[in-house]
Amino acid sequence: MTNTFLVFIFGGVGSVLRYAIGVLSTRWFGLAFPWGTLAVNIIGCTLIGVFARIVPLPQNGGNELRLIFMTGLCGGFTTFSAFTLDAANLWIRGETVLAAAYITASVVLSLIGVAIGLTIGKTLL
Repeated sequence: MTNTFLVFIFGGVGSVLRYAIGVLSTRWFGLAFPWGTLAVNIIGCTLIGVFARIVPLPQNGGNELRLIFMTGLCGGFTTFSAFTLDAANLWIRGETVLAAAYITASVVLSLIGVAIGLTIGKTLL
C-alpha cells in the first residue's frame, strides 16, 4: 500500500472515532461543555504518546506503522495529539523556551485564526 493510502484509510478511522465520541458525549452530558472534544484530545494525546514509544522509528523499520497509528489514526482523531507530542519533544530535548514559545504561539495564533475565520464566515453570510 502507498503511504498516502495508509494515512487516508486510518485518518478516516480516526475521524469516525472522533465523531462517535462527540455524539456519545452529547447524548450523555449535553452541549453545555465540550466534553467530547476534551475526551478526544486527552485520548489522542495518550495514544500518540504510547505509539511514539512502542512503534519503531522510521529508520528502524517503523515508517508504515507510524504513518498508520500516529499520522493516520491519531491525526484523524485529533491534531491536538501531534501538537502536544511536538511540544513534549521540544521539552524533552531541553528546549524549554522554544517549547513554551511553540505552545503559546500555537494556542494564541489558533484562537486568532478561529476569530478571523468566524469573522470571514459571518461576512460571507
